Amino acid sequence: MVRRHNNQLPENLPQLQNLIKRDPLSYREEFLQQHQHFQNTIEVFQLSPEQPNKTLDDLAMFMAQVAQCYPKELQTFPQQIIDLLEKHNTVLDNDMRMTFCRALILLRNKNLLAPTDLLELFFKLLRCQDKALRTFLENHIVTDIKNLNAKHKNAKLNTTLQNFMFTMLRDSNTRAAKMSVDIMIELYKKNVWNDAKTVNVIATGCFSKISKVMVASLKFFLGKDPDEKQSDESDSDNEIDPKEVMMANKVNKKTRKREKKLTKVKKLASKAYKKKSKAPVFNFSALHLIHDPQGMAEKLFKQLESSNKRFEVKLMTLDVISRLIGLHDLFLFNFYPYIQRFMQPHQREVTRLLQFAAQASHELVPPDVLEPVLKTLANNFITERNSSDVMAIGLNAVKEICARCPLAMNEDLLQDLAEYKNYRDRSVMMAARTLIHLFRSVRPDLLRKKDRGRPSEATEEIESMDYGKVDAKDYVPGAEVLLEEKNEEFEVNSESGSDDEQWIDVQHSDGDESGGEVSGAEEETAKEETEVAGRKILKAARKDEHLKMKKEIAQKVTLERILTDADFKRIDMANVRKHVQSSKKGLKRKIEEAPVVEPSDLVKLSDIENIYKKRKHDKQARIDSVKQGQVDREKFGYKDGRMNEHCSRTNREKRKNKNFQMLRHKARGKVKRSFKDKQIALRNHLLKLKKMK
Repeated sequence: MVRRHNNQLPENLPQLQNLIKRDPLSYREEFLQQHQHFQNTIEVFQLSPEQPNKTLDDLAMFMAQVAQCYPKELQTFPQQIIDLLEKHNTVLDNDMRMTFCRALILLRNKNLLAPTDLLELFFKLLRCQDKALRTFLENHIVTDIKNLNAKHKNAKLNTTLQNFMFTMLRDSNTRAAKMSVDIMIELYKKNVWNDAKTVNVIATGCFSKISKVMVASLKFFLGKDPDEKQSDESDSDNEIDPKEVMMANKVNKKTRKREKKLTKVKKLASKAYKKKSKAPVFNFSALHLIHDPQGMAEKLFKQLESSNKRFEVKLMTLDVISRLIGLHDLFLFNFYPYIQRFMQPHQREVTRLLQFAAQASHELVPPDVLEPVLKTLANNFITERNSSDVMAIGLNAVKEICARCPLAMNEDLLQDLAEYKNYRDRSVMMAARTLIHLFRSVRPDLLRKKDRGRPSEATEEIESMDYGKVDAKDYVPGAEVLLEEKNEEFEVNSESGSDDEQWIDVQHSDGDESGGEVSGAEEETAKEETEVAGRKILKAARKDEHLKMKKEIAQKVTLERILTDADFKRIDMANVRKHVQSSKKGLKRKIEEAPVVEPSDLVKLSDIENIYKKRKHDKQARIDSVKQGQVDREKFGYKDGRMNEHCSRTNREKRKNKNFQMLRHKARGKVKRSFKDKQIALRNHLLKLKKMK
């Protein structure tokens, strides 16, 4: 191989690097020369490490690029760079420190450096006053650990790295601890470290004395709900339409300011489109992986009572506690009186506090613990001295709490709140009706008879609720629909018997036995009452027998056959039909009285703030509404009054379509003169006549 311009290679490191990678043996002498130069430069650099050295930067990157070609000669090279960074990390020039880190990352990518050695060094570098370096190192650590687990989980290495990361979380240095928790959260979101060990270590960060670490850990367990938007963000009237800006930029004069604005609008539009198209993400799986949720909730509440943090941090702590209570059915009775103190309409972020009260409600909370919360809501919110919006929010909060713990509501309070169903304001009226609708499907016995609605097949199957009662079914509810023929036979058999055969004998007093004191009319009334009572008893007996038979059929179907997807679909349709179909044949309930959706673990803020008003439409909705109103409508504008549209037009009509220059000379032809002008014209005319005489 002929080597040309050999005397220029020591000065041209990129060319030498390229040649060495192609043929390491042929250029070994040139490499050794550069290696000796590198060692001499390091000795000179250590005399004044605070001064930047461009030669050392170039040589360090050169050695890192060709390290795989000469592993024996560069065996100590990684340790040399590590020693330089450990010894002079705080005094080094920012660019030089970044170059050394890039060289080490290059060696790590070539598997010439262990990941644990690099992590330990990088966490020490967090003490440097260089934000760009800290961000760069964090991204590398996340990417490196992700690549290590790309093909398969490296359990041994992950355990070593996790233990090191957990010790750094307790580090006294604020930046190191914050970066440690940020890295673990990022790796959890990327499904690299999504195990229970990582989640429980992040949970310890909620009790950190460093505020940034505590807030980051709390935010991790809260996650982000993209459906919850601020009121100003949801109003599309303030949004900028990129099409309008582009059209204006075409028509208007081209300026630098308009071009910048157009570029910014395009970026915002692209970001908004990506945000809308992104699937919603809920971070509830992390809360499921906590080992001791009861202990964590108690520690957080104790920390909250004795802390003097900002109000926003207290809100986040309350949110995490409420989610833990609701998700794991915990008992933390002191939580409810604490949050009850803030239930005032003028309280800052009161809707979020009501949301936390609803999230912390579940069926195992004793009713006497939640009952004071409902009374406080009724006294402070649902009163006519407040505005209609405040009353509606209070009713919505009561509904959300009762959806999770129906036993907390008593009969008197519910009937008082149900009276708002005819309130003059629509928002209060609708909130009260949703509360009534909830109890129709949960505890209809608390409502007045007029508020229970028309009975349906589903309401007949509702069982009475007791505290601690577990309704564990050994069959699939509604599976009896799969045996329709047997059901029809059962209905025929149950109704085939006459009333005389199934009549229940009810004993009553006879007028003749009392000495003939009872009149004939009273005797007839007594007989009618007896017959009504007998029919009710017979009806109840038939109902119980009918429900018992349906359960037996559903249990038989569940045990004797394997249910397919089509079977489950039929069962779901039958269960929905039960809520609509009346218990009396031929009657159907209104569509708005559909079954209540089961409450989710997460209470949406929009459910508390759900106020029935005429909502604002966005621009596109308004345009569609306008176009829909124009369908089959007479053409607006000038109405042509001619009987025959093909006949000629008047000169006055033709003049409207002519160019102004053609009518300019006639513009003041028939302008009406003022009274003053007429006086002057008359005077001039009379003077002219006088002169002529």
